[in-house]
Amino acid sequence: ILLMISLPVIFFVSLINHQVPLTEAVEPVDFEEYLITHPPIVESGPLRDLIEFPPDDIEVIYTPRECRTVVQAVPEEGDTDPHVRDCVRSYTEDWAIDDLKRRSMSIDDTPRGSWACSIFDLKNSLPDALLPHLLDRAPNEEIDRHNEDQRKANRHRELFALHPALDEEEPIERHCVPEVPKEHFGQRLLVKCLSLKFEIEIEPIFASLALYDVKEKKKISENFFFDLNSEQTKAMLRPHIQTAAISTLARSAVFSITYPSQDVFLVIKLEKVLQQGDIGECAEPYMVFKESDAAKNKEKLEKLRSQSEQFCQRLGRYRMPFAWTAIHLMNIVNSAGSLERDTELEMSSWSERRNSSIMGRRSLERTTSGDESCSLTGFRPATLTITNFFKQEGDRLSDEDLYKFLADMRRPSSVLRRLRPITAQLKLDISPAPENPHYCLTPDLLQVKPYPDSRVRPTREILEFPARDVYVPNTTYRNLLYVNPQSLNFANRQGSARNITVKVQFMNGEDPNNAMPVIFGKSSCADFSKEAYTAVVYHNRSPDFHDEIKIKLPASLSDHHHILFTFYHVSCQQKQNTPLETPVGYTWIPMLQNGRLRTGHFCLPVSLEKPPQSYSVLSPDVPLPGMKWVDNHRGVFNVEVVAVSAIHTQDQYLDKFFALVHALDEHMFPVRIGDMRIMENSLEAELKSSIAALNSSQLEPVVRFLHLLLDKLVLLVVRPPVIAGQIVNLGQASFEVMASIVNRLHKYLDTSQDMHGRNSLLSSYIHYVFRLPSTDPNSPSPGPGGLGGSVHYATMARSAVRPASLNLNRSRSLSNSNPDISGTPTSPDDEVRSIIGSKVRSQCCLCYQISVFKFVVRPWLFHEELALQWVVSSGSVREGALQQAWFFFELMVKSIIHHLYFTDRLESPRKHRFPERFMDDITALVSTIAGDLVERLNTSLAFFLNDLLSVMDRGFVFTLIRAYWKQVSTKLYTLQNPTLESLRLDFLRIVCSHEHYVTLNLPCSLLTPPASPSPSVSSSSGFSTHVQDQKIANMFELSVPFREQHFLAGLVLSELSVILDPDNEGMFGLHKKVVSVVHNLLSSHDSDPRYADPEVKARVAMLYLPLIGIVMETLPQLHDFTAVGSSGEEAEGEGNSMISQTVAMAIAGTSTSSPIRQHGSFSAESSRSLLICLLWVLKNADELVLQKWFTDLSVSQLNRLLDLLYLCVSCFEYKGKKAFERMNSLTFKKSKDMKAKLEEAILGSIGARQEMVRRKRSPSGSAFGSQENLRWRKDMTHWRQNSEKMDKTRAELEHEALIDGNLATEANLIILDTLEIIVQTVSVTESKESILGGVLKVLLHSMACNQSALYLQHCFATQRALVSKFPELLFEEETEQCADLCLRLLRSCSSSISTIRAHASASLYLLMRQNFEIGNNFARVKMQVTMSLSSLVGTSQNFNEEFLRRSLKTILTYAEEDLELRETTFPDQVQDLVFNLHMILSDTVKMKEHQEDPEMLIDLMYRIAKGYQTSPDLRLTWLQNMAGKHSERNNHAEAAQCLVHSAALVAEYLSMLEDRKYLPVGCVTFQNISSNVLEESAVSDDVVSPDEEGICSGKYFTEIGLVGLLEQAAASFSMAGMYEAVNEVYKVLIPIHEANRDAKKLATIHGKLQEAFGKIVHQDGKRMFGTYFRVGFYGSKFGDLDEQEFVYKEPAITKLAEISHRLEGFYGERFGEDQVEVIKDSNPVDKCKLDPNKAFIQITYVEPYFDTYEMKDRITYFDKNYNLRRFVYCTPFTLDGRAHGDLHEQFKRKTILTTSHAFPYIKTRINIIHKEEIISTPIEVAIEDMQKKTQELAFATHQDPADAKMLQMVLQGSVGTTVNQGPLEVAQVFLSEIPSDPKLYRHHNKLRLCFKDFTKRCEDALRKNKSLIGPDQKEYQRELERNYHRLKEALQPLINRKIPQLYKPVLQVNSHRLIFARSSSRSHFVHL
Repeated sequence: ILLMISLPVIFFVSLINHQVPLTEAVEPVDFEEYLITHPPIVESGPLRDLIEFPPDDIEVIYTPRECRTVVQAVPEEGDTDPHVRDCVRSYTEDWAIDDLKRRSMSIDDTPRGSWACSIFDLKNSLPDALLPHLLDRAPNEEIDRHNEDQRKANRHRELFALHPALDEEEPIERHCVPEVPKEHFGQRLLVKCLSLKFEIEIEPIFASLALYDVKEKKKISENFFFDLNSEQTKAMLRPHIQTAAISTLARSAVFSITYPSQDVFLVIKLEKVLQQGDIGECAEPYMVFKESDAAKNKEKLEKLRSQSEQFCQRLGRYRMPFAWTAIHLMNIVNSAGSLERDTELEMSSWSERRNSSIMGRRSLERTTSGDESCSLTGFRPATLTITNFFKQEGDRLSDEDLYKFLADMRRPSSVLRRLRPITAQLKLDISPAPENPHYCLTPDLLQVKPYPDSRVRPTREILEFPARDVYVPNTTYRNLLYVNPQSLNFANRQGSARNITVKVQFMNGEDPNNAMPVIFGKSSCADFSKEAYTAVVYHNRSPDFHDEIKIKLPASLSDHHHILFTFYHVSCQQKQNTPLETPVGYTWIPMLQNGRLRTGHFCLPVSLEKPPQSYSVLSPDVPLPGMKWVDNHRGVFNVEVVAVSAIHTQDQYLDKFFALVHALDEHMFPVRIGDMRIMENSLEAELKSSIAALNSSQLEPVVRFLHLLLDKLVLLVVRPPVIAGQIVNLGQASFEVMASIVNRLHKYLDTSQDMHGRNSLLSSYIHYVFRLPSTDPNSPSPGPGGLGGSVHYATMARSAVRPASLNLNRSRSLSNSNPDISGTPTSPDDEVRSIIGSKVRSQCCLCYQISVFKFVVRPWLFHEELALQWVVSSGSVREGALQQAWFFFELMVKSIIHHLYFTDRLESPRKHRFPERFMDDITALVSTIAGDLVERLNTSLAFFLNDLLSVMDRGFVFTLIRAYWKQVSTKLYTLQNPTLESLRLDFLRIVCSHEHYVTLNLPCSLLTPPASPSPSVSSSSGFSTHVQDQKIANMFELSVPFREQHFLAGLVLSELSVILDPDNEGMFGLHKKVVSVVHNLLSSHDSDPRYADPEVKARVAMLYLPLIGIVMETLPQLHDFTAVGSSGEEAEGEGNSMISQTVAMAIAGTSTSSPIRQHGSFSAESSRSLLICLLWVLKNADELVLQKWFTDLSVSQLNRLLDLLYLCVSCFEYKGKKAFERMNSLTFKKSKDMKAKLEEAILGSIGARQEMVRRKRSPSGSAFGSQENLRWRKDMTHWRQNSEKMDKTRAELEHEALIDGNLATEANLIILDTLEIIVQTVSVTESKESILGGVLKVLLHSMACNQSALYLQHCFATQRALVSKFPELLFEEETEQCADLCLRLLRSCSSSISTIRAHASASLYLLMRQNFEIGNNFARVKMQVTMSLSSLVGTSQNFNEEFLRRSLKTILTYAEEDLELRETTFPDQVQDLVFNLHMILSDTVKMKEHQEDPEMLIDLMYRIAKGYQTSPDLRLTWLQNMAGKHSERNNHAEAAQCLVHSAALVAEYLSMLEDRKYLPVGCVTFQNISSNVLEESAVSDDVVSPDEEGICSGKYFTEIGLVGLLEQAAASFSMAGMYEAVNEVYKVLIPIHEANRDAKKLATIHGKLQEAFGKIVHQDGKRMFGTYFRVGFYGSKFGDLDEQEFVYKEPAITKLAEISHRLEGFYGERFGEDQVEVIKDSNPVDKCKLDPNKAFIQITYVEPYFDTYEMKDRITYFDKNYNLRRFVYCTPFTLDGRAHGDLHEQFKRKTILTTSHAFPYIKTRINIIHKEEIISTPIEVAIEDMQKKTQELAFATHQDPADAKMLQMVLQGSVGTTVNQGPLEVAQVFLSEIPSDPKLYRHHNKLRLCFKDFTKRCEDALRKNKSLIGPDQKEYQRELERNYHRLKEALQPLINRKIPQLYKPVLQVNSHRLIFARSSSRSHFVHL
């Protein structure tokens, strides 16, 4: 009980805290309530702005829509018709856009690091200055303060600006602003007509151009008429031409093609003035006459011209078809694309199949036409010359015929080829149309901006008739009609009617004067005319027509509007009393039928007489009484009428709906709709059925009239009509049809969707068009304009004293130019609002009709109605609405904003803005959606809630979020499906992308327990930074108070914590995703100008303090950046020494990286992102708060934090430009494709494998796979094209490297700041001293990485402060770190940058000084510095001794100027040390000179190592350096020896230190491995005792170190193939492991041994170890080497020529090729006879030499090639100086060399220390020869398996007759007589016995051969046997003669041996 009482209160708090697990959301704080109860203390300033949203957060802005044309397209006759009025309003009103002020600030707007870099000041290396005040004694606090000020100056404000944006798809929270609705154009093509010239010029020719699509069999553009006639030719038509309007003089046209394909042709048709004769006759002259013959045919031409003039005078108003041609468009585009400059293309019409390859396969904007997508956007402009035209066939004028011709043109054997062409020259320019061409006219003849001058010849835009439907809403007024007469059949008409033309008129009454001037002119005529004539086909009673008559339709049509066709016979010959034209028939088309426009194909009967009165309201199909018709009233005239209209929907369902809505407007009953009469009582049913029937309408017209349609549906919801005194609620019907339309659009137009699946047409509607009825500043009535003046709608208005009349219009328009005026009380807007009644709470309705008022209970608010309908909907409607929830959500939000804005409720408290019922509906919706979550729904809901946070009660929205959270959590729990979690992350990310996210988290609140309802003093103290008030831990943990008050941040961090939890296995696929959520949030805070103030940033950072703990938890899973050969030092080390830093550490049993790293399961990229987030929090959080928290942490937690910082150092190390270039050159970038996701999914956290794959993908293992900052992605595909931004420019790479450098510096400075805080914590608590080692470790690690000068000077300052505060730390506890520090400082002392050197020298000097002050001696630092220098010199290639000398000088200067210690021995000790270092440095310089000479280099290293004999640590270092060099050159045996020597050295000292039985006694133990190893024994007098301070302190002087070295040695021996040595090494190792009972290691060793012995067996007879040569150097040029002789060990099977070539080449390069000579023989060299100015090298092949007794032990190949010290080579000579002579005078000299050490040794050449010569007499030479032959025979005979070839070869050499100096000759020379000299008896006898043995062996061999040969070699065998018998007979007498003296006892005679000492330069042997 006592215990319980004494428990602090916190315990209970934490009990409560842990009741809500992180997987669930806590109950959020009531936001609005909290703000009221905690009024801010600060009055104003950046902190104040964090508390509440700004007052001007939301505005509704009306922006005028851009108009393409100079004047707006509106009907000329005003808008009397309500439908026309609505349409026009819909095309002209301003856009209503909601402006959320701060939405636009997106993270992407901040450029990544664009500032000049102050960091890499590499250039200026002045002599190093001394640091001022370095030796002053100042209190630590002052030093710290000074350091901190220095560190905090000029820092980068924004960390994330330096960090590359994350590799990801388009960020999900990005809501793109939809495109502004605008007129549709396909790909645009500019065609300029330059000239048209015929062989003869006798009359005007008229041309037209149009596009046709053969495949679709469709004309895809209107006609462009142009006229290229000369003024003189035009004059021929003078009587018929009115003044030509400028619009008809156009010669260039812009065509639009939405669906370009291989099937598009440009068809050119020519017409001429009608004349007598058919087309063939009229065309004849053009084919016959040539321009060149003009003079010859002058008279004929004159005659033709005068005829033409007559025809022009008389028939000038009529045309006849003449000729045509076509151009295959894609050929032009392709040819032009493939030619370089502006192209000239000569074309005859059929030469077009030049290349039918499809060049551009770029996909089109909206579509691709199947497999053949073509592009017209990028080709080069081409000039075409068309030379051939085809004459028109009178009977083949129809479009059908044209399509046949065009299809035929594409065939190789075109029929057209056989036709005789009309030669002419038409020049055209074809090019892609420019963006905004000047002087353009629309198809309606409006001027397009820019149109600088009305007098310039214009370019016409040609209207497209797209080949397939185009789904784009109308945005401009256009109302055109095209009439295409097609054919006429007068075959059965009596009377003369042959040259027929049709006159077309558009009438608005029946009187001839009622023809309207609305027919567009063609070329060189007026803009508009009242009539148009079709071309005449001569003498044809059933002509086809190809004319197109274009009519401008009046906006409002009546029943009297119709098209009148009058048929005339034209008489071509001038006859007496014959009129020019005779009417031969009439017909017409009424424009309206049942109120709808009539279009389509008509086959009309033709009347012979003028139609009777009031014919126009009837159709000609109606048999009018008393009228005469051609062919008994049958249809004889085919005509097609096409409308292009933004007024007429041409869809019956839409027409009916609009008509009914307007009927409500007019309020006249009964209503006539089509042929129906609707009474008021049935109107409701009709209206509802017409709304439902909208589903049956065609999609294309629905899209064209989308804006108007949706407006009307909204209107019906908001203001239900009053019918027969009843309000009719159409909400449900409208909602249902909206849902269905929206779904249809999504289903069929899925190409035009953004990443969230929002259809672009709908999102633009909401963004620009939608507004609440009655809130539009432009409309003359409260509705969207379509409601006329009389309002029969339930509207929201005051019981007005005056009607909402048109004066409203005036007052409204005053303000719409400036939407911001609305704030001033006197502005007209207020008046307007009062009229509309928006400020009035009394809700009543005004119906103004003859002053009768009807009242309605409540106005309908669109968003409320929408929510209600949605909630109550069911079945397919509900499904449909949910499918496209985004649409209804966005509508609702916009409606809410408009409602609040226009009723001035934005200032009212949020809790009272909306009725309870609406809130309930929203809650129900959210719950429904969270219930069946799918991706699209999820994001829609998230965006919706994000929007609601701006307008609703935020606490309420939080509860919605929590409800969603709970539902998803429940499902997650039951289904265990990570996709749900992924969806929830998307949701969270979108909600948190709110522009006031920080404010929503109450960043200024203190975590008071939420128990106190009344604002107590402590809890309302809002901004107090006195953090004592609360438990610090609550701020750093995801405690319940934290999660309640920082609700959204709490959710984000809880997700992070839960997903990163290593036990949460199903989630590792989401690591990257959750990290990027946090990363993006922080990144956006970082670049947000609102949070630039440091105090504000600290508040923001407070929301993320728990992140530190979370990241500390995940430390073991993070990617191990330390493992990838990071930093400069380690990397270089790895390159040049075999023992890389990491391996060395492993050998020593410590690890470079933190001990806790087990494995990484995160990708490098995710880890990097997480770490940068951590650094951001550490950088921006309040330092006091951090320090307080650190004080609370346990030692192990602090150590973990330090490990984390250690990892950060590696992670953000500067990679250098090279790394970027390397990455850039990799073509396979780590792209943002699915593969990455697949890998992440498949590999998950399989650790090593994942990392392997990752490293393959990203070269540096960093997150920089590809650093593209291309975040805008046009294509929505996931597979990114590989070529995108593959190679970056030099500048970009430099820029990237620069930024990376800035990032590295800033990251390291943040780490340094944090370390300083930790050190302060230690100073305060004094219980945490143990963590200082960790601090030092991070500091040292950061020095080891590539760092900027800027960082290093701060780092050194911190290091100096640390050492001065805790000196004993470095010199007593962390001795290993001391060594490390010395190395780092020395490395920096050799830097090329003076500031770094200055700081490093200062640090090094102070280090010595502090060490000295502790114990009057700085042996430790001396020792460490010396060692460091050696290791630096040994490993670093780019090490500069010049700079290091300078630093040494600086240190000396400090010592000389140090007054305080002048009287002590310190300055002298420093001087000694510096001189010693200088000496080592000089040796090093020498090493540098010999960098290219491997042997010399190793010799130098050997010499340096020998110099360190008394300093075991250094000797070890150099032995390791040598091992590294050997491994580099693949000298594994030598490397192994170095390691064995190292191990022996360690063993020697270990045995002095501790007596352990199982450890080797010292070097002696290693004798079996190598006899050289004894030189490591520590026996000399000056050996340091190992227990002396600072000696043998390296990590290798331990048992683990020894084991590590031996294991490496074994590995190297194994690589060298010396498996027997491997066994010997393990013999030393096994007892150690046995003593440690390490079964695992023993198992491995025995496995390795088995492998080794297996290889010995397996490779028997195939092993080769080395080849040896004696090399002597003679000549003063060689310096030290002069007269030195060495044995060189070269790789196996090196030929003499190879080594000779190598050495000659190497020294030749050094001294000059003519200065070096190789002595070709191996005779002793007499130096006196050599040229003193040259360098001589003598190279001789030598073999290992063994005495006979040695051979007993050296049995195997290995024995004979290991531990070699003696070598031999033989030189033949004769006494008279020749090398070779006869047998009896042939002597031989054997030279035996002894080396100073045995091979293999720690170097590859060893000095020769002893030389002896043995001279053999001729008989001895003979004995040796015969013994050798006998051996060969024996070997060949007993070889297994037998080798017949080899045997026969040896036999041939032994018994063959032809062999000169063969065995017989030898016997005859030496055995024919007994020697006179008794000393030679024994030799004689020995030779005799040799021959005896020899004949015996020959016999065996012959017998063996007999058994081996086949029948084909029988003869050969017999020959050999004969020879053998001959030899045997000849030898018999010689062999059998014994020397009798030998068989009785005589004096012993020694064999004659002369031994010469090495000194004897030359000895002559005289035969005794």
